[in-house]
Amino acid sequence: MSDMVVWITGASSGIGAALSAEWARRGAKIILSGRDEARLAEVADSLDTETLILPFDVRDDAALADATSKAIAWTGNVDVFVANAGVSQRSRAVKTDMQVYRDIIDIDLTAQIAATQALLPHMSERGSGKLVFISSIAGKVGVPMRTAYCAAKFGLIGYADALRAEMSVSGVDVHVIAPGSVATNVSRNALSADGTKRGKSDEVIDNGIPPEEAAKTMVDAIEAGEREIIVARGMEEAMGETRKTPDQVFDQVAAMVAAGYMEKLEADG
Repeated sequence: MSDMVVWITGASSGIGAALSAEWARRGAKIILSGRDEARLAEVADSLDTETLILPFDVRDDAALADATSKAIAWTGNVDVFVANAGVSQRSRAVKTDMQVYRDIIDIDLTAQIAATQALLPHMSERGSGKLVFISSIAGKVGVPMRTAYCAAKFGLIGYADALRAEMSVSGVDVHVIAPGSVATNVSRNALSADGTKRGKSDEVIDNGIPPEEAAKTMVDAIEAGEREIIVARGMEEAMGETRKTPDQVFDQVAAMVAAGYMEKLEADG
């Protein structure tokens, strides 16, 4: 993987940092993005590979465009892009400010689509690449206290599935990862009903899969070509597997694209 370039958003901690370490261990060059430049630098210093730090807020369109240009220019290509930046939620729907819904959907869904759309022409023109979307078991199963988060993560899977179908004849692969509880700060950083950080963790998160273990499972599955990847244990794994999309469905939709479905729709106006 010495010539492979992997760009990861939300790379300053948690799953993003663990994925950076796992791909670096396999020899890839790593581009690290997030809002906290100092924490990104700490992650970069821990990696035994070439790195590029591109700090920006995923909601800043101008910064995103600039980061995309710099990412491509670094070596001339981006082989893997991981849409990982996000924020969770811990609040009842009836008590939650509408702004919390807007903020979570903007960060977890709209901004991830924008980042992908910015890089998509590069991968499409090259006819190769991997787009990886970090969703959640909460993107497959509705989970209480996370209505905004579920809405965003369900939406991210919908975008990824449709994009996978469109890209199925282009050489660009699309992977969706649905983690369950992973031992990160996701709960501490989750938004409460009024939009403030929750500031404390959940027992289920604290006892979750170690990030390094989760990252290895994810990268192994991506390398194996799995399109929808459940990374969870116990009840969460069972729920994810129950709602997992069969490969036959992906194949059927890809066959429609190969048969000229998109061209027919465009011709029909």
